[in-house]
Amino acid sequence: MVILANSDLRELGAVRDVNLTVDLNGNRDFSLQIARSYWRPELTFSSLIYILGTEYGGIIGEVLTDTALDYVELKGLSWRGRLAKKIIQPPGGADYMTVSGELHSVMKSLIEPEFDGLFVVSQEDTGVTVSNYQFDRYCTLLDGLNKMLKSKWYRLKLSFRREQNEPGYLYIEAVPIVDYSNRIELSRDCQLNYTMDDKRDGVNHLIVTGKGELQDRNILHLYVQENGEIGTERYYTGLQEITEVYENTSTETEELMTASVERLQSLMGKKTFKMDIAKLGLDVCIGDIVGGRDYLTGMYMAKPVENITYELINDEESKTYKLEGDSET
Repeated sequence: MVILANSDLRELGAVRDVNLTVDLNGNRDFSLQIARSYWRPELTFSSLIYILGTEYGGIIGEVLTDTALDYVELKGLSWRGRLAKKIIQPPGGADYMTVSGELHSVMKSLIEPEFDGLFVVSQEDTGVTVSNYQFDRYCTLLDGLNKMLKSKWYRLKLSFRREQNEPGYLYIEAVPIVDYSNRIELSRDCQLNYTMDDKRDGVNHLIVTGKGELQDRNILHLYVQENGEIGTERYYTGLQEITEVYENTSTETEELMTASVERLQSLMGKKTFKMDIAKLGLDVCIGDIVGGRDYLTGMYMAKPVENITYELINDEESKTYKLEGDSET
């Protein structure tokens, strides 16, 4: 049930006969479509829409009316989208922001001052601490929190809550990452649709030829490492080395490395895994890991869930999952 609240966080009741799409962690936005005949004045800027107990919702920041299609569309950032619009800045006189303490205490100090009471961090003690954890310079609050929590094998959990006769709030907590891949063995009779593609003969040495002529030409060598990262030291040699030349004379020297890394990433070997996650019947969340072992080939793959798109269309709910580095599945 989609709930509407005003800018003072006071609930105004359910909004029925709507189509809702929430892209939690991709575009990090939502769209709520309602027939013009059901629109009411409270469905406007700064009002909130949410589904209790979930992170499906946000604050209305855009109103689109289309008389030809006879509906009003309300749009805004998802809650993760709001976290992504705050920046962790180094304090004065320091190169980096560093923090120490219990996870929730650290999160509370970073989140709550930014959101005027709407975002509330759990006060429970996780029993997990960080010591002099260093955030990347000028990273988003969302990226910084995710990276910090992942270093402790934790993830963000968001859910909108409301106590009786009290304003609602977004409840944020750190919870352990769940690795579902250890529980799943894939076979022809498992009734799950999945694909596994392990490509190991991709390019692992890219010779980049930049601007200049002959011996004065800017040459860059990039190599894929054993762990899949890209560096400037050769790892694969002999029969295992697969080389390609990438000519790029249009990119400025300082930007050539970025363009070349992207080129090698598109050519290198990679593992692709897709699964019909919705059929697992498990409460899989962003940051959790899914995967499994194929009984026939013995192949094993696992990837974290990167995004969930939630849809409520004609009162029918559905979820589309995206794994890290893959297209939607």
